[in-house]
Amino acid sequence: MTQFAFDKQIASQADAVRTALTTGEIPQLDPKRPVIFAGIGTSLHACKVAAYWATELSGGRIRPAVVETHDYALRGAIAAEDQIIVVSHRGTKRFPHHLFERAKTAGASTIAIAGHGAKNPGGDVVLRTCDDELSSTHTVSYTTALAVLARLVGKLVGGEAAVKFAAALDTVPAAIAETLTKPAPINVLPRLINKEPIFLTGYGIDELTVLEAALKIKEGAYLWAEAMSIELALHGTPAVFEARHAAIVAVPEEDDGGRTEAFLTLLNDLNIESVTLGAGDFDLSFAKVDYLVRPFVSIIPLQRLVAELARRRGSNPDTTRGDVEPYKSAIDRISL
Repeated sequence: MTQFAFDKQIASQADAVRTALTTGEIPQLDPKRPVIFAGIGTSLHACKVAAYWATELSGGRIRPAVVETHDYALRGAIAAEDQIIVVSHRGTKRFPHHLFERAKTAGASTIAIAGHGAKNPGGDVVLRTCDDELSSTHTVSYTTALAVLARLVGKLVGGEAAVKFAAALDTVPAAIAETLTKPAPINVLPRLINKEPIFLTGYGIDELTVLEAALKIKEGAYLWAEAMSIELALHGTPAVFEARHAAIVAVPEEDDGGRTEAFLTLLNDLNIESVTLGAGDFDLSFAKVDYLVRPFVSIIPLQRLVAELARRRGSNPDTTRGDVEPYKSAIDRISL
């Protein structure tokens, strides 16, 4: 059976997240000043989770902005009072550096969150996540970025909410380890292997997980995937569904007004194959944890699904086609 560096990176996440949750000093952000999280791709998805945490934990008192680094590096106002947190796994992409330059000119304070291999990621403060990944389809970079961001947000919010959040974070490494002991999701492959595109949806914080999963499916399995909220999935979107499609549906533990159940019924009525994701007896299962830390564990079975799809389809999540033509030449011409 083909083994990827991608598999090793997935398996490393319990220990890596434990380290990221306990190592290094975390600066104190000012809750009275604007907080802006910036990232690209997987880093942007981690930023979205961080902003969700800050808003939830503060009861809406703190509402950070989330921006794509590329856009913010080229346009948009930056003020001296701004606190800008930039997530970039390897610290080598040019637009994060452009953003830091703009922020420095404006007098804003900056934090870089990057891997250990990033020699000069920028930022007034640098917070480290994990060693550089061997696979170009990132996994542990995402979950360790979440770990660092969680600590940053907890310190920002403070009070009893932060104490409870810290207690939930303490359960995460064990929950990741437990999720990794579950059988590989080989049994769902026949329901997905010849389907395209694959549609993913979730409610609340699970929407952010499926956004990240859709990117992993594209990078690692070379399948077109799209993700959105459960509510948007019910508005207009059903008009495009056909039997050649398939869906992965995150099942919430919270009350979503019956939307997930309604969507699963819709898929069945339209003869669309559906795979469920959730804590418990679902097609793709993960360990039960506190609601706010679900992103750490809900992504694990989806990462493992990508690995199994890649083995079955002959794709390579370690290279994302960067080693074959015409992709290699086309990708090499783009400066990221």
